[in-house]
Amino acid sequence: MDWDDMRVFLALARMESLGRAGQQLRLDPATVGRRIARLEEGLGRRLFTRSHQGYALTDEGARLLPHAVAAENTMAAAAQEAGEASTGLSGQIRVGAPDGCANYLLPQVIATICEANPALDVQIIALPRVFNLSRREADMAIGVSAPQTGRLSVQKISDYHLHLAASTDYLSRHPPITQLADLRQHRIIGYIPDMIFDSELDYLSELGLERVALGSNSVAVQFNFIRHGAGLGVVHDFALPSAQGLARILPDQFSLKRSFYLIRHLDDRRVSRLNRFAEILHKAIRKELTALEGQLQ
Repeated sequence: MDWDDMRVFLALARMESLGRAGQQLRLDPATVGRRIARLEEGLGRRLFTRSHQGYALTDEGARLLPHAVAAENTMAAAAQEAGEASTGLSGQIRVGAPDGCANYLLPQVIATICEANPALDVQIIALPRVFNLSRREADMAIGVSAPQTGRLSVQKISDYHLHLAASTDYLSRHPPITQLADLRQHRIIGYIPDMIFDSELDYLSELGLERVALGSNSVAVQFNFIRHGAGLGVVHDFALPSAQGLARILPDQFSLKRSFYLIRHLDDRRVSRLNRFAEILHKAIRKELTALEGQLQ
């Protein structure tokens, strides 16, 4: 089986679109389509089904996927052993993360890593859901809980903290908050209840607050609601230094501690460049978290 055909197969399996796969491969979408058709003809099986949503793997395609990934890892390892890789990290690495981490923590961390590794390209995928590493949606992911199933390796990165917060403008225009019971007199900002994808994100239930007046599945949208004085909500401590005019509320009465985990597919532990990147990323996130939370003390 031709490795170049496997590259095209992997790109379409990950991108689920001829156009996006073509962009990644620097090929015309029509060429991608022809290559997939040739591969399917050679194998005598249908690898993808096409719909308005894009291309999805068939059962046959899903069975081929882990073998294609293993071949990709072998080729990457061989390239390094042959000295084709530079002393620094290079190539493309995709990191999945919940959007709070992706918006307020990863950009400065990744920028520093790429400054030290000019040949490295990093893509941050911010999605309000759990990433499927078996389908290669990302090379590695940061999660707020440790998955219990799947062929995954899980490493705790660090704890982080969250508190209630509001803009000083909002607090000046509304009744004072001296105890948690006072929160019921205020407009609450938070997740859309039925779109919370991990129980670790169900912050408001710990306060006994059921009504979310302004909701979003995006932490960034919630943060901007708060920043513009629309109400109050639970905010990551590491996000607070990025906006002026925000104040924590009752920090001595309400505080949450959560954890970030670095999640990888077990097969990728044999790829040295991913191991090196994961080690650097782990240390850099811990360092940045400590620095940002330290500004609030």
